[in-house]
Amino acid sequence: MSDHIFQQFVESEDPDQLNQLQQELINGGYSSVYRFVEQFREQIKTFGDEDMERIQQLIAKGEKFLPDPGAISPSWQDLWPQFRSITEHKIKVLKTIPLSEREGEWQILMDNPYTHQQIVCYPGLTFAEAAYLFGYFRSDLKRNEYIRMQKVQNVIMEFGT
Repeated sequence: MSDHIFQQFVESEDPDQLNQLQQELINGGYSSVYRFVEQFREQIKTFGDEDMERIQQLIAKGEKFLPDPGAISPSWQDLWPQFRSITEHKIKVLKTIPLSEREGEWQILMDNPYTHQQIVCYPGLTFAEAAYLFGYFRSDLKRNEYIRMQKVQNVIMEFGT
């Protein structure tokens, strides 16, 4: 149901059509909004260098289209600030790492050296996956935590028998 809503939302600039889509989305309830949010999240995961400005404009448009997603689910209370933050950090990564250096395996490491918690590692990522996860986790770092996005140069991997 909301699959077409998201696509029409992206394509439309007509205020009347957007108002109609907004009503359709809200009338669809939680499941409709959930699909809309997940399709939005997929756009943030997959945008590349050529889409940086477009995705920021889409988020601004989304804030006007669905100004209070927290009214539908408390877990979406900070949806737009979260999407903005992820996008900003991902854009920083895209601007920092040249296209010529993006091939290969990447990983994300997170740690707080002042706690006894384990280091968190996400290995075996593509550059696009790592850039999104960097933005996602960077948005919520706590005091003394750090995040590293790094390219793997050499790997020795063995499996137990």
